[in-house]
Amino acid sequence: MALRNLKTSNPVFNRYFWDDRKSTTKKMTVSGIFFKSIFGIIVIAAITTYLWKLNEAGISMQWFTLGGMLAAAIISVLISVRQHWSPILVPFYIIAKGCFLGGFSAYGHRHYPELPYQAIGVTIVTFFVMLFLYQLRIIVVTKKLRSVVITATVSIMLVYLISWILSFFGIKTYIWGTSWLAIIFNVLAAIVASFALLLDFDYIERYKNKAPKYKEWIATWGLLATLIWLYIEVLRLLQKFAVRF
Repeated sequence: MALRNLKTSNPVFNRYFWDDRKSTTKKMTVSGIFFKSIFGIIVIAAITTYLWKLNEAGISMQWFTLGGMLAAAIISVLISVRQHWSPILVPFYIIAKGCFLGGFSAYGHRHYPELPYQAIGVTIVTFFVMLFLYQLRIIVVTKKLRSVVITATVSIMLVYLISWILSFFGIKTYIWGTSWLAIIFNVLAAIVASFALLLDFDYIERYKNKAPKYKEWIATWGLLATLIWLYIEVLRLLQKFAVRF
């Protein structure tokens, strides 16, 4: 699918998932997405806290991080091709993301205990700021804005993918260091993740009370994906500042 046809930076919100929005009588609601998202956040927080305790006990988080990341990627593909399974698959995705986040942020929690909580705080504040800007139409989601955010998101993900592959060969790219270039990259990625929230809000508003009820799980999946991405970028940025300064 061409990038210009996408509606948001999250693949779970593209047009493909809404083609059969009239196939059921019950429709997707904002309240349904809200409660499912809260459920997902609570589960992720519980798993993360548990893994932090395991890490403090000396248990390595490497396999939790890698396993959670790969499991989340595989489940995402399954959700993409079997959207009707989303009520079952998305909870598994949430568990996988909990393992990934728990392992990923364990280092920061162990060596800089306050950093994960600061990252959570920044993520929450950013979410409500972007929601405020969207609701008051201070920032209007236009086709040009979608195009810019989507292009930036794809570019950032490609950089991460290439860097991750190169790391298996012992090649460290600039994004993993604490140089000013790495910090600037993190800042830009966090800004793009913030603007991706606007696109998600816009798409949810477009299809509320229209899409089938089960697609509340699809919308939840996309919203959590953006929030997790934003949290990761903020946490990485705070870790770099902590190491550098």
